[in-house]
Amino acid sequence: MKTNQNAKGRRWTAWVLSGLVILFMLFDSIFKLIASPAVMESAPDLGFQAHHIIPLGILGLISTVLYLIPRTAVLGAVLLTGYFGGAIATHFRLDNPLFSHTLFPVYLALLMWGGLWLRNEGLRRLVPLQKSDNP
Repeated sequence: MKTNQNAKGRRWTAWVLSGLVILFMLFDSIFKLIASPAVMESAPDLGFQAHHIIPLGILGLISTVLYLIPRTAVLGAVLLTGYFGGAIATHFRLDNPLFSHTLFPVYLALLMWGGLWLRNEGLRRLVPLQKSDNP
């Protein structure tokens, strides 16, 4: 009974962590795809031209959808990790504040990989967080 409760709690925690990342990335991608005025105004400040915004939205959306689907979640996580790396590089290059801007994609990546680790048995076997009893 205790194992079943642990599994249920792990599943809920996994989807809450993953859901936060998915919701953020869906909002981010959709605002880029509709060329929101706020996004278009801030693009030059980040070093992007207007024609870069929609492709970035498409890349973010595709990666997020892949992360959402259990069968392709690891691929989506790898792609999102690259996307987050680009965001980190952009903020770092502009000398934006470290903890609020530059490291924000790192926070998202930790939530994303943590959620995936909790919901994917194969990933937990590949990356165990505790020492195995077997030699």
